[in-house]
Amino acid sequence: MRLKSQPIVMALYLLFLMIPIYWLLNMSLKTNEEILSSFSLWPHHLTFANYVKIFTDPSWYMGYVNSLNYVVQNTVISITVALPAAYAFSRYNFMGDKHLFFWLLTNRMAPPAVFALPFFQLYSSIGLFDTHIAVALAHTLFNVPLAVWILEGFMRGVPKEIDETAYIDGYSFGRFFIKIFMPLIASGIGVAAFFCFMFSWVELLLSRTLTSVAAKPIGATMTRTVSASGVDWGLLAAAGVLTIIPGALVIYFVRNYIAKGFALGRV
Repeated sequence: MRLKSQPIVMALYLLFLMIPIYWLLNMSLKTNEEILSSFSLWPHHLTFANYVKIFTDPSWYMGYVNSLNYVVQNTVISITVALPAAYAFSRYNFMGDKHLFFWLLTNRMAPPAVFALPFFQLYSSIGLFDTHIAVALAHTLFNVPLAVWILEGFMRGVPKEIDETAYIDGYSFGRFFIKIFMPLIASGIGVAAFFCFMFSWVELLLSRTLTSVAAKPIGATMTRTVSASGVDWGLLAAAGVLTIIPGALVIYFVRNYIAKGFALGRV
């Protein structure tokens, strides 16, 4: 009896999770007047004007370009830095290694608000304010520790004998690491890249504090749309729908890696 009820419970749970997404999509296809005047489960006057506005107005579509720009930069930088660090933690024992590893994780535990003011003052003084690299570097403070922690777990699962055999065969460290070792931990790299991407994509406080015009992300654009005429709810809903899509695509492409990460106990 319990086994028969599980699919029903799962279906109800998934339905409950999909309600906000459906309602967001529903609002994005309505006019502002219809949203504010009546309650309906579907648009009575279907319109794509909200999406047309986003794709034709530079102040909107550049928000997505800016967000993807610094998110990709952050993911590449975080994974590049985390790979050798995770290898060192997984292969070598040195004085204070566990304390250093714990200290890295404590950076990930701190709220972004703690670092907003120092980053703002630093970047303003060295000319990095309102640039994509400024946000990318700020996010590495949180993403590098997480990537090191994830990758270290995957690397520990690779026998050390593989390293020794490669060195005996005449491989340099760089050649061994890129051609042999990295393919063995491809799942771990995928999982780490996924979490780096998602944190940087949804983080708002630092990205809003460290940008103003040239690098303003879509999240900041959505929070600055209140005018004298009120809030354009349909436009905000359309922007919300488009903001979900990149994360959904990333989840789709790395879903197998995430499942393997759960199996190894590192996610």
